[in-house]
Amino acid sequence: MDTSDIRIVLVEPSHPGNIGAVARAMKNMGLERLVLVDPRQFPDSEAIARASGADDVLASARVVATVAEAVAGCGLIVATTSRTRDQYFRVADVREAAQRMLQESQRGPAAVLFGPERAGLTNDQLEAAHLLIRIPASESYPSLNLAMAVQIVAYELFLARGVKIDAAPAAGPLADPVEMEKLYEHLAQVLDEIDFRDRTQGGTHLMARLRRLFQRAALDRNEVNILRGILTAVQSRRRRAGAAHERQ
Repeated sequence: MDTSDIRIVLVEPSHPGNIGAVARAMKNMGLERLVLVDPRQFPDSEAIARASGADDVLASARVVATVAEAVAGCGLIVATTSRTRDQYFRVADVREAAQRMLQESQRGPAAVLFGPERAGLTNDQLEAAHLLIRIPASESYPSLNLAMAVQIVAYELFLARGVKIDAAPAAGPLADPVEMEKLYEHLAQVLDEIDFRDRTQGGTHLMARLRRLFQRAALDRNEVNILRGILTAVQSRRRRAGAAHERQ
């Protein structure tokens, strides 16, 4: 089992030296696919110097403008965080997440997101993630350098290659972010048509909670198509019922 279909995605990295150190960490552990989202400074001589022999990883790195571009076509998307997030995010142990990524990468590309050095990933940048990784560290100084965090995840992926995974993979690849977004738009449309609204005091959290529910479920493409078929059937039945009511 290899890691050729796992992308390491650095979101808005600010220091070119860290990019080079990440490339070295990746090559140490047999990872090749590096994606940079809106880096402050790249390419850069310091990145090459810190790569220390991993120039090929840097040379093949893709630079994109958004997280959506970075994870386009991916199934499983994992994100790293050092902060406690709200209860709707599923948090996994690094070792557990590595095994899951290895398994899913056999069905289609997977990605792991790392945030900017100072602030980490925003909630908006986490929208596409199926689960989060928090790396345990000392309470007195829990912040990890970007390259160190990548090294830990890459090491666990390297170890996971020899781990036997008994769970049988699903029949098809996971739905990519574009397919999931179409499902959410379709679902929101149907909820509006049937007047199913958020009844909480704020009245703004329903779709966010539904998104988290489906992201935790890690739907494959066939499952998304089934759900959208159900939504279409609901819309069709309502139209027929409305037409019959008008004829009466």
